[in-house]
Amino acid sequence: MTMSFLIVNLCFINDYRVSCRREPVPSGNGEPDAIPDGSRIGAQLKAARLAARMSMAEVAEQADLTKGFVSKLERDLANVSVASLIRLCDALGVSVGSLFQAPKGEVVRRGARPRINFGGRKMTEYLLTPSGEKRVQAILSDIEPGGGSGREPYSLPADVEFAFVLAGQLQVTVAGEQITLEQGDAFTFPAGLEHTFRALPQAGRTQVLWLISPALPDHGPDVPPPAG
Repeated sequence: MTMSFLIVNLCFINDYRVSCRREPVPSGNGEPDAIPDGSRIGAQLKAARLAARMSMAEVAEQADLTKGFVSKLERDLANVSVASLIRLCDALGVSVGSLFQAPKGEVVRRGARPRINFGGRKMTEYLLTPSGEKRVQAILSDIEPGGGSGREPYSLPADVEFAFVLAGQLQVTVAGEQITLEQGDAFTFPAGLEHTFRALPQAGRTQVLWLISPALPDHGPDVPPPAG
């Protein structure tokens, strides 16, 4: 395989230590090589980085590249060597092959919703977002009358939590303050505050759509309740 660019070492001396970053440089007239439309991967790289909730600096550090070069790649202003591309994919946790497909949304069909069990009582919950999505998490709770998260308050390692009542009535208590949500009501609050929720018995079956951002860390099945 022939390359249209050279790989050079950029070495920086800092505190008597030398750290090197490898960055492709353009050939010929000094301008970045043109990227054919069919081989552009900048959008895919950026989407993968955002999904992983990583900064350009973090990706560059892990892939042994410069932040400026990662920025150029995401804008399709530079070519990348095979070795550098493999390191980038390793840092982002994606396969190289996934970059050669146009970014697409991922459908979770109604009959294929993964059922999850994060505790609580008298309710069934389903994950609506892909398991690898780290920016946001959507959960559907189907709660029987009187069911909910339980009496003990809990908090979540996320920034914000959103509840939308699709049917029934939901009582949410956040930091000791109680609020009742009717069908069609929405409620947004800090996920880090201690809270509980329950479906009011007189309202029948209650359905709630929860959104949590960023998505909860994946600790396996024995994690605290992600909804509510």
